[in-house]
Amino acid sequence: MTRKLRMGMIGGGKDAFIGAIHRIAANMDGLIELVAGALSINNEIAVESGKMLFLDPERTYLDFKTMLTKEAAMPADKRMDFVTIVTPNFAHFEPAMMALDLGFNVVIEKPITFSLEEAKQLKAKVEATGLTLLLTHTYTGYPMVKQARQMVKDGALGKIRKVWVEYPQGWLSKLSEREGNAQAAWRTDPKKSGKSGCMGDIGTHAANLAEYISGAKIEKLCADLNILVPGRALDDDGAVLLRFDNGAAGVLMASQVAAGEENALKIRVYGEKGGLEWAQHEPNTLLVKWLDKPTEIYRAGGGYTFQSSYMTHNTRTPGGHPEGYLEAFGNLYRNFARTLSAKIDGVQPSPESLDFPGTEEGVRGMAFIDNVVRSSQSDAKWTNFEI
Repeated sequence: MTRKLRMGMIGGGKDAFIGAIHRIAANMDGLIELVAGALSINNEIAVESGKMLFLDPERTYLDFKTMLTKEAAMPADKRMDFVTIVTPNFAHFEPAMMALDLGFNVVIEKPITFSLEEAKQLKAKVEATGLTLLLTHTYTGYPMVKQARQMVKDGALGKIRKVWVEYPQGWLSKLSEREGNAQAAWRTDPKKSGKSGCMGDIGTHAANLAEYISGAKIEKLCADLNILVPGRALDDDGAVLLRFDNGAAGVLMASQVAAGEENALKIRVYGEKGGLEWAQHEPNTLLVKWLDKPTEIYRAGGGYTFQSSYMTHNTRTPGGHPEGYLEAFGNLYRNFARTLSAKIDGVQPSPESLDFPGTEEGVRGMAFIDNVVRSSQSDAKWTNFEI
Protein backbone atom coordinates (compact mmCIF):
# COMPACT_ATOMS: atom_id res chain seq x y z
CA MET A 1 0.00 0.00 0.00
CA THR A 2 1.16 3.52 -0.79
CA ARG A 3 -1.44 5.18 1.40
CA LYS A 4 -3.25 4.85 4.70
CA LEU A 5 -6.51 2.95 4.92
CA ARG A 6 -9.52 5.23 5.29
CA MET A 7 -11.84 4.52 8.25
CA GLY A 8 -15.36 5.66 9.06
CA MET A 9 -16.93 5.27 12.50
CA ILE A 10 -20.50 4.68 13.62
CA GLY A 11 -21.03 5.66 17.26
CA GLY A 12 -18.15 6.58 19.54
CA GLY A 13 -18.75 10.31 19.88
CA LYS A 14 -17.35 12.50 22.64
CA ASP A 15 -17.42 10.98 26.11
CA ALA A 16 -17.96 7.47 24.67
CA PHE A 17 -15.43 5.10 26.26
CA ILE A 18 -14.92 2.43 23.62
CA GLY A 19 -14.99 4.76 20.60
CA ALA A 20 -11.93 6.62 21.86
CA ILE A 21 -10.15 3.30 22.49
CA HIS A 22 -10.82 2.19 18.91
CA ARG A 23 -9.47 5.47 17.52
CA ILE A 24 -6.28 5.21 19.59
CA ALA A 25 -5.78 1.60 18.49
CA ALA A 26 -6.42 2.37 14.82
CA ASN A 27 -3.97 5.28 14.91
CA MET A 28 -1.18 3.44 16.71
CA ASP A 29 0.76 2.21 13.67
CA GLY A 30 0.07 5.02 11.20
CA LEU A 31 -1.72 2.64 8.84
CA ILE A 32 -5.22 4.11 9.22
CA GLU A 33 -6.84 7.54 9.18
CA LEU A 34 -10.34 8.49 10.33
CA VAL A 35 -12.10 10.29 7.46
CA ALA A 36 -15.82 10.05 8.27
CA GLY A 37 -18.20 9.50 11.11
CA ALA A 38 -21.81 9.19 12.22
CA LEU A 39 -20.74 9.58 15.81
CA SER A 40 -23.99 9.94 17.74
CA ILE A 41 -27.77 9.71 17.41
CA ASN A 42 -27.79 13.16 19.03
CA ASN A 43 -27.21 15.62 16.18
CA GLU A 44 -25.50 18.20 18.36
CA ILE A 45 -23.10 15.65 19.83
CA ALA A 46 -22.42 14.20 16.36
CA VAL A 47 -21.43 17.59 14.95
CA GLU A 48 -19.39 18.59 17.99
CA SER A 49 -17.59 15.23 18.01
CA GLY A 50 -16.71 15.64 14.33
CA LYS A 51 -15.20 19.05 15.05
CA MET A 52 -13.20 17.67 17.98
CA LEU A 53 -11.77 14.98 15.69
CA PHE A 54 -11.06 17.49 12.87
CA LEU A 55 -13.31 15.68 10.42
CA ASP A 56 -14.40 17.40 7.23
CA PRO A 57 -17.85 18.84 8.07
CA GLU A 58 -19.15 17.30 4.84
CA ARG A 59 -18.15 13.88 6.19
CA THR A 60 -19.62 14.32 9.65
CA TYR A 61 -22.97 12.63 9.24
CA LEU A 62 -26.09 12.67 11.40
CA ASP A 63 -27.01 9.01 10.81
CA PHE A 64 -25.23 5.89 9.61
CA LYS A 65 -27.47 5.29 6.59
CA THR A 66 -26.60 8.67 5.13
CA MET A 67 -22.91 8.11 5.84
CA LEU A 68 -22.76 4.70 4.21
CA THR A 69 -24.77 5.79 1.16
CA LYS A 70 -22.76 8.96 0.55
CA GLU A 71 -19.40 7.30 1.19
CA ALA A 72 -20.28 4.51 -1.27
CA ALA A 73 -21.00 7.14 -3.95
CA MET A 74 -17.60 8.81 -3.56
CA PRO A 75 -14.70 8.17 -5.97
CA ALA A 76 -12.57 5.16 -5.08
CA ASP A 77 -9.64 7.38 -4.09
CA LYS A 78 -11.75 9.26 -1.53
CA ARG A 79 -14.29 6.93 0.06
CA MET A 80 -13.56 5.00 3.21
CA ASP A 81 -12.15 1.46 3.04
CA PHE A 82 -13.88 0.18 6.15
CA VAL A 83 -16.27 1.21 8.90
CA THR A 84 -15.89 0.66 12.64
CA ILE A 85 -19.13 0.08 14.58
CA VAL A 86 -18.96 0.98 18.27
CA THR A 87 -22.65 1.31 19.14
CA PRO A 88 -24.43 -0.72 21.86
CA ASN A 89 -25.19 -4.36 21.02
CA PHE A 90 -28.68 -3.82 19.61
CA ALA A 91 -27.35 -1.37 17.00
CA HIS A 92 -24.60 -3.56 15.48
CA PHE A 93 -26.42 -5.70 12.95
CA GLU A 94 -28.18 -3.21 10.66
CA PRO A 95 -25.19 -0.93 9.96
CA ALA A 96 -22.85 -3.92 9.56
CA MET A 97 -25.11 -5.57 6.99
CA MET A 98 -25.62 -2.32 5.09
CA ALA A 99 -21.88 -1.62 5.07
CA LEU A 100 -21.12 -5.06 3.64
CA ASP A 101 -23.85 -4.69 1.02
CA LEU A 102 -22.22 -1.43 -0.10
CA GLY A 103 -18.76 -2.99 -0.32
CA PHE A 104 -17.20 -1.79 2.93
CA ASN A 105 -15.08 -3.96 5.21
CA VAL A 106 -16.13 -3.88 8.86
CA VAL A 107 -14.67 -3.64 12.35
CA ILE A 108 -17.22 -4.33 15.05
CA GLU A 109 -17.18 -4.20 18.84
CA LYS A 110 -18.11 -7.43 20.61
CA PRO A 111 -20.46 -9.13 21.07
CA ILE A 112 -20.95 -9.15 17.34
CA THR A 113 -24.74 -8.73 17.30
CA PHE A 114 -27.84 -8.71 19.51
CA SER A 115 -28.79 -12.33 18.79
CA LEU A 116 -27.35 -15.59 17.48
CA GLU A 117 -29.58 -15.47 14.39
CA GLU A 118 -28.24 -12.03 13.50
CA ALA A 119 -24.66 -13.29 13.97
CA LYS A 120 -25.31 -16.18 11.56
CA GLN A 121 -26.75 -13.83 8.97
CA LEU A 122 -23.78 -11.49 9.30
CA LYS A 123 -21.32 -14.37 8.92
CA ALA A 124 -23.11 -15.51 5.77
CA LYS A 125 -22.99 -11.96 4.38
CA VAL A 126 -19.24 -11.67 4.99
CA GLU A 127 -18.67 -15.00 3.23
CA ALA A 128 -20.89 -14.01 0.31
CA THR A 129 -19.19 -10.65 -0.22
CA GLY A 130 -15.62 -11.82 0.35
CA LEU A 131 -15.03 -8.78 2.54
CA THR A 132 -13.10 -8.75 5.83
CA LEU A 133 -14.53 -8.35 9.33
CA LEU A 134 -12.61 -7.80 12.56
CA LEU A 135 -14.33 -8.52 15.88
CA THR A 136 -12.47 -6.81 18.70
CA HIS A 137 -11.91 -9.59 21.21
CA THR A 138 -9.09 -7.50 22.62
CA TYR A 139 -7.37 -10.03 24.83
CA THR A 140 -6.30 -12.21 21.91
CA GLY A 141 -4.01 -9.34 20.86
CA TYR A 142 -1.60 -9.62 23.80
CA PRO A 143 1.86 -10.98 22.87
CA MET A 144 1.98 -13.53 25.69
CA VAL A 145 -1.50 -14.80 24.84
CA LYS A 146 -0.15 -15.44 21.34
CA GLN A 147 2.83 -17.24 22.88
CA ALA A 148 0.58 -19.39 25.08
CA ARG A 149 -1.59 -20.38 22.11
CA GLN A 150 1.43 -21.36 20.03
CA MET A 151 2.96 -23.44 22.82
CA VAL A 152 -0.28 -25.38 23.19
CA LYS A 153 -0.50 -25.81 19.42
CA ASP A 154 3.09 -27.06 19.28
CA GLY A 155 2.32 -29.69 21.93
CA ALA A 156 4.65 -28.30 24.61
CA LEU A 157 2.13 -29.16 27.35
CA GLY A 158 0.99 -32.45 25.84
CA LYS A 159 -2.72 -33.22 25.61
CA ILE A 160 -4.77 -30.44 27.22
CA ARG A 161 -6.83 -31.62 30.17
CA LYS A 162 -8.03 -28.59 32.14
CA VAL A 163 -8.86 -24.92 31.51
CA TRP A 164 -9.63 -22.38 34.25
CA VAL A 165 -10.62 -18.88 33.19
CA GLU A 166 -11.99 -16.09 35.37
CA TYR A 167 -13.03 -12.50 34.78
CA PRO A 168 -14.04 -10.64 37.95
CA GLN A 169 -15.04 -6.96 37.90
CA GLY A 170 -16.61 -4.87 40.64
CA TRP A 171 -17.99 -1.83 38.83
CA LEU A 172 -21.64 -2.97 39.01
CA SER A 173 -21.62 -3.73 42.73
CA LYS A 174 -24.23 -0.97 43.15
CA LEU A 175 -27.36 -0.30 41.11
CA SER A 176 -25.37 2.14 38.99
CA GLU A 177 -27.80 1.97 36.09
CA ARG A 178 -30.24 4.01 38.18
CA GLU A 179 -27.62 6.49 39.30
CA GLY A 180 -26.86 8.13 35.96
CA ASN A 181 -24.14 5.74 34.76
CA ALA A 182 -24.77 5.53 30.99
CA GLN A 183 -22.46 2.53 30.48
CA ALA A 184 -24.27 0.60 33.20
CA ALA A 185 -27.69 1.66 31.91
CA TRP A 186 -27.47 0.08 28.47
CA ARG A 187 -25.42 -2.94 29.54
CA THR A 188 -28.08 -3.98 32.07
CA ASP A 189 -31.03 -3.29 29.77
CA PRO A 190 -32.31 -6.45 27.99
CA LYS A 191 -33.64 -4.31 25.12
CA LYS A 192 -30.17 -2.94 24.37
CA SER A 193 -27.74 -5.57 25.68
CA GLY A 194 -29.56 -8.83 24.95
CA LYS A 195 -30.56 -11.81 27.05
CA SER A 196 -27.45 -11.77 29.27
CA GLY A 197 -25.62 -9.03 31.14
CA CYS A 198 -22.39 -10.18 32.75
CA MET A 199 -21.98 -13.32 30.65
CA GLY A 200 -22.72 -11.40 27.46
CA ASP A 201 -20.36 -8.57 28.33
CA ILE A 202 -17.31 -10.28 29.85
CA GLY A 203 -18.15 -14.00 29.98
CA THR A 204 -17.87 -14.03 26.19
CA HIS A 205 -14.32 -12.65 26.50
CA ALA A 206 -13.41 -15.43 28.93
CA ALA A 207 -14.91 -18.14 26.71
CA ASN A 208 -13.16 -16.74 23.63
CA LEU A 209 -9.81 -16.66 25.42
CA ALA A 210 -10.26 -20.25 26.64
CA GLU A 211 -10.91 -21.48 23.10
CA TYR A 212 -8.20 -19.31 21.56
CA ILE A 213 -5.37 -20.52 23.81
CA SER A 214 -6.46 -24.13 24.20
CA GLY A 215 -7.24 -24.59 20.51
CA ALA A 216 -10.31 -26.58 21.58
CA LYS A 217 -14.01 -25.76 21.20
CA ILE A 218 -16.62 -25.81 23.94
CA GLU A 219 -19.10 -28.60 23.17
CA LYS A 220 -21.08 -28.85 26.43
CA LEU A 221 -21.68 -26.60 29.44
CA CYS A 222 -23.48 -26.29 32.76
CA ALA A 223 -24.24 -22.72 33.87
CA ASP A 224 -25.47 -20.93 36.97
CA LEU A 225 -26.30 -17.23 36.44
CA ASN A 226 -27.15 -14.85 39.25
CA ILE A 227 -28.61 -11.40 39.81
CA LEU A 228 -26.96 -10.39 43.07
CA VAL A 229 -27.83 -6.69 43.12
CA PRO A 230 -31.56 -6.37 43.88
CA GLY A 231 -33.54 -4.61 41.15
CA ARG A 232 -31.22 -5.49 38.27
CA ALA A 233 -32.77 -6.91 35.10
CA LEU A 234 -29.86 -9.06 33.82
CA ASP A 235 -27.29 -11.38 35.36
CA ASP A 236 -24.35 -9.69 37.07
CA ASP A 237 -22.54 -12.87 38.14
CA GLY A 238 -22.17 -16.45 37.01
CA ALA A 239 -20.15 -19.65 36.80
CA VAL A 240 -19.99 -22.25 34.02
CA LEU A 241 -18.60 -25.78 33.89
CA LEU A 242 -17.22 -26.58 30.45
CA ARG A 243 -16.46 -29.64 28.36
CA PHE A 244 -14.27 -29.22 25.28
CA ASP A 245 -14.21 -31.22 22.06
CA ASN A 246 -10.75 -32.60 22.88
CA GLY A 247 -12.00 -34.12 26.15
CA ALA A 248 -10.69 -31.34 28.41
CA ALA A 249 -12.75 -30.03 31.32
CA GLY A 250 -13.07 -26.36 32.15
CA VAL A 251 -14.34 -23.81 34.65
CA LEU A 252 -15.38 -20.27 33.71
CA MET A 253 -16.26 -17.58 36.22
CA ALA A 254 -17.42 -14.05 35.41
CA SER A 255 -18.71 -11.45 37.82
CA GLN A 256 -19.34 -7.71 37.76
CA VAL A 257 -20.14 -7.54 41.46
CA ALA A 258 -16.73 -8.67 42.78
CA ALA A 259 -16.30 -5.48 44.80
CA GLY A 260 -12.81 -4.00 44.49
CA GLU A 261 -11.86 -5.87 41.33
CA GLU A 262 -11.05 -3.97 38.12
CA ASN A 263 -10.52 -6.18 35.03
CA ALA A 264 -8.83 -9.17 36.62
CA LEU A 265 -8.96 -11.54 33.66
CA LYS A 266 -6.87 -14.65 34.28
CA ILE A 267 -6.49 -18.01 32.56
CA ARG A 268 -4.74 -21.28 33.40
CA VAL A 269 -4.38 -24.14 30.93
CA TYR A 270 -3.03 -27.56 31.97
CA GLY A 271 -1.85 -30.47 29.88
CA GLU A 272 -0.19 -33.82 30.57
CA LYS A 273 3.30 -32.30 30.88
CA GLY A 274 2.64 -28.90 32.42
CA GLY A 275 0.56 -25.77 32.47
CA LEU A 276 0.37 -22.09 31.51
CA GLU A 277 -0.89 -19.12 33.50
CA TRP A 278 -1.55 -15.59 32.19
CA ALA A 279 -3.19 -12.62 33.88
CA GLN A 280 -4.13 -9.30 32.29
CA HIS A 281 -2.82 -7.42 35.33
CA GLU A 282 0.68 -8.72 34.42
CA PRO A 283 0.32 -8.98 30.64
CA ASN A 284 4.03 -9.24 29.77
CA THR A 285 4.44 -12.35 31.92
CA LEU A 286 3.55 -15.96 31.11
CA LEU A 287 4.09 -18.57 33.81
CA VAL A 288 5.05 -21.98 32.42
CA LYS A 289 4.66 -24.75 34.99
CA TRP A 290 6.21 -28.18 34.51
CA LEU A 291 5.43 -31.54 36.03
CA ASP A 292 9.08 -32.47 36.52
CA LYS A 293 10.96 -29.17 36.90
CA PRO A 294 10.56 -25.70 38.42
CA THR A 295 8.18 -23.11 37.03
CA GLU A 296 9.59 -20.85 34.34
CA ILE A 297 8.76 -17.18 33.88
CA TYR A 298 8.50 -16.12 30.25
CA ARG A 299 8.60 -12.40 29.46
CA ALA A 300 7.66 -10.51 26.32
CA GLY A 301 10.53 -8.95 24.39
CA GLY A 302 14.19 -9.71 24.89
CA GLY A 303 14.79 -11.98 21.91
CA TYR A 304 14.59 -15.26 23.82
CA THR A 305 14.70 -18.55 21.96
CA PHE A 306 11.25 -19.61 23.20
CA GLN A 307 9.47 -16.79 21.36
CA SER A 308 7.04 -17.72 18.59
CA SER A 309 6.70 -15.63 15.44
CA TYR A 310 3.15 -14.75 16.50
CA MET A 311 4.41 -13.33 19.78
CA THR A 312 7.23 -11.30 18.22
CA HIS A 313 4.89 -10.03 15.48
CA ASN A 314 2.68 -8.53 18.20
CA THR A 315 5.44 -7.24 20.49
CA ARG A 316 6.12 -3.54 20.15
CA THR A 317 8.75 -2.65 22.75
CA PRO A 318 11.99 -4.10 24.15
CA GLY A 319 11.75 -6.36 27.18
CA GLY A 320 10.82 -4.62 30.42
CA HIS A 321 8.54 -2.04 28.84
CA PRO A 322 4.94 -2.98 29.70
CA GLU A 323 2.50 -3.51 26.85
CA GLY A 324 -1.13 -3.40 27.84
CA TYR A 325 -4.72 -3.07 26.74
CA LEU A 326 -4.19 -0.30 24.18
CA GLU A 327 -1.32 -2.12 22.53
CA ALA A 328 -3.33 -5.37 22.38
CA PHE A 329 -6.19 -3.43 20.80
CA GLY A 330 -3.71 -1.84 18.40
CA ASN A 331 -2.41 -5.28 17.40
CA LEU A 332 -5.89 -6.30 16.27
CA TYR A 333 -6.21 -3.17 14.14
CA ARG A 334 -2.70 -3.56 12.71
CA ASN A 335 -3.27 -7.19 11.73
CA PHE A 336 -6.64 -6.28 10.19
CA ALA A 337 -5.08 -3.32 8.33
CA ARG A 338 -2.20 -5.40 6.98
CA THR A 339 -4.62 -8.10 5.85
CA LEU A 340 -6.88 -5.58 4.16
CA SER A 341 -3.95 -3.81 2.51
CA ALA A 342 -2.61 -7.10 1.20
CA LYS A 343 -6.00 -7.98 -0.27
CA ILE A 344 -6.21 -4.56 -1.94
CA ASP A 345 -2.73 -5.10 -3.40
CA GLY A 346 -3.62 -8.62 -4.53
CA VAL A 347 -1.03 -10.39 -2.37
CA GLN A 348 -1.35 -13.02 0.34
CA PRO A 349 -1.33 -11.69 3.93
CA SER A 350 1.13 -13.34 6.32
CA PRO A 351 -0.25 -15.97 8.74
CA GLU A 352 0.61 -13.63 11.62
CA SER A 353 -1.40 -10.79 10.06
CA LEU A 354 -4.41 -13.08 9.53
CA ASP A 355 -4.48 -13.92 13.24
CA PHE A 356 -7.42 -11.82 14.43
CA PRO A 357 -11.00 -12.63 15.49
CA GLY A 358 -13.84 -12.50 12.98
CA THR A 359 -17.32 -13.83 12.32
CA GLU A 360 -16.55 -17.38 13.48
CA GLU A 361 -15.67 -16.09 16.93
CA GLY A 362 -18.68 -13.77 16.78
CA VAL A 363 -21.13 -16.61 16.12
CA ARG A 364 -19.58 -18.75 18.84
CA GLY A 365 -19.81 -15.85 21.29
CA MET A 366 -23.53 -15.41 20.66
CA ALA A 367 -24.04 -19.18 20.88
CA PHE A 368 -22.19 -19.16 24.22
CA ILE A 369 -24.66 -16.58 25.54
CA ASP A 370 -27.69 -18.57 24.30
CA ASN A 371 -26.45 -21.86 25.71
CA VAL A 372 -25.41 -20.41 29.06
CA VAL A 373 -28.80 -18.76 29.55
CA ARG A 374 -30.61 -21.94 28.47
CA SER A 375 -28.60 -24.07 30.89
CA SER A 376 -29.12 -21.68 33.79
CA GLN A 377 -32.85 -21.46 33.16
CA SER A 378 -33.04 -25.27 33.25
CA ASP A 379 -31.68 -25.30 36.82
CA ALA A 380 -28.04 -25.63 35.77
CA LYS A 381 -28.62 -28.62 33.51
CA TRP A 382 -25.77 -29.83 31.30
CA THR A 383 -26.48 -28.42 27.84
CA ASN A 384 -24.97 -29.23 24.45
CA PHE A 385 -23.26 -26.25 22.83
CA GLU A 386 -25.69 -25.63 20.00
CA ILE A 387 -25.10 -23.11 17.19
